[in-house]
Amino acid sequence: MAITAADIAGYQEGVWAIDPVHSEVSFSVRHMGLSKVRGNFNTFSGEITTAADPEKSAVTATVAADSIDTNNADRDAHLKNEDFFDTEKYPEISFKSTEVRFNSAETGEIHGDLTLHGVTKPVVFSFELGGIGTDAYDAQRLGLTAVASIDRREFDLTWGGTVEKTGNLIVGNTVTLTLEIAAVLQS
Repeated sequence: MAITAADIAGYQEGVWAIDPVHSEVSFSVRHMGLSKVRGNFNTFSGEITTAADPEKSAVTATVAADSIDTNNADRDAHLKNEDFFDTEKYPEISFKSTEVRFNSAETGEIHGDLTLHGVTKPVVFSFELGGIGTDAYDAQRLGLTAVASIDRREFDLTWGGTVEKTGNLIVGNTVTLTLEIAAVLQS
């Protein structure tokens, strides 16, 4: 059964700007096979365009790669250099949706192209719609959570090796991307 606009509480067509003050772009990756390191990108922007048919909606986003923040200045500096993101050469990470699919009125998938470290690959974000409604200042807001896993090696992010004593990877290959998005209706 196809999900229509009438099935989604508060749904309306329009262009929604991602509100960076109330949103978060984060990631986690296994470190030395034991724990996860988490971080954020602090500078980002994007738009969600909701269409009359929800599955014709679209998402675009851009992240400043050098805004990476893992709460450790030395690690952040390493992540910005040529071993990882090479932020001087590749200053932006971008995403452009190619398809939106709803599984229910609140959940679905956003398929699209992620460009990271100069490489573009298809990625699928699973999303949960938090809601659509009016905030305390009479602005229309849309909230959602989206999660995807990528293999960093597919984006030529291959630095690392193994811990000699355990054989565990210093940096895991699977990176989980988590987006907590609040967007404000523009038009």
